[in-house]
Amino acid sequence: MDLDLKNKVALVSGSTAGIGLAIVEALAREGAEVIVNGRTKERVDAALAEVRRKLPDAKLRGIPGDLGTSEGAAQMVKAVPHVDILVNNLGVFEPKPFEAISDEDWLKTFDVNVMSGVRLSRHYLKGMREKNWGRIVFISSESGVQIPVEMVHYGVTKTAQIAVARGIAEGLSGTNITSNSILPGPTRSEGVEEFLKSLSKQQGVDVATVEREFFKSARPSSLLQRFARVDEVASLVAFVCSPQASGINGSALRVDGGVVRAIP
Repeated sequence: MDLDLKNKVALVSGSTAGIGLAIVEALAREGAEVIVNGRTKERVDAALAEVRRKLPDAKLRGIPGDLGTSEGAAQMVKAVPHVDILVNNLGVFEPKPFEAISDEDWLKTFDVNVMSGVRLSRHYLKGMREKNWGRIVFISSESGVQIPVEMVHYGVTKTAQIAVARGIAEGLSGTNITSNSILPGPTRSEGVEEFLKSLSKQQGVDVATVEREFFKSARPSSLLQRFARVDEVASLVAFVCSPQASGINGSALRVDGGVVRAIP
């Protein structure tokens, strides 16, 4: 299917690895000009090289900067005043018992996971309204529906992303602009890969065993019974960013492998 994304400009925050990088590749494959973002120039350059190796004709730009800060967001919108598509992918997570989560942990997680998307959406929505076309997507998580006991602060920020995406959509009635959230389940991103390797080393078993035990004990409701691939998430994101998804607005779309035991 041609997603008709040629001549569209897309910004994917936090896109040097994992789901973010897969989204960059999916959008670039459809002909969009994609802006890759990460905290350092080295990471951004490496991501650009990886995508260009697979897609030599990809239209890409790399802009480093910490979008988890107001200063970083201001620098980004100055460098890129307008985009047609904004994918708020930037996020951090840290397993920690609730009693050990400090005020600083709460505020940092909220600033990165929620406020980065709020600041960028607030700016880019103005240009989208002028053109009467645009796509805003928040990469939330099934953890926003099922708060994980091992990282409550992360889950709360993911719930907040769903609420922000819906709130923005409420103000888009009658326009050709949409705002949605995507809820991945356990996904084999760069961070998860390192986590699995670490557990494998600690427990003295292979990674496949760690993965099986994770789904047996931590996510037994998963129908997939494995970590999703990043491209499986990116495929849904690319569709939601396309003109073909014009009927989807204000939605929280799950690509969670069936982890959430609910029909809607």
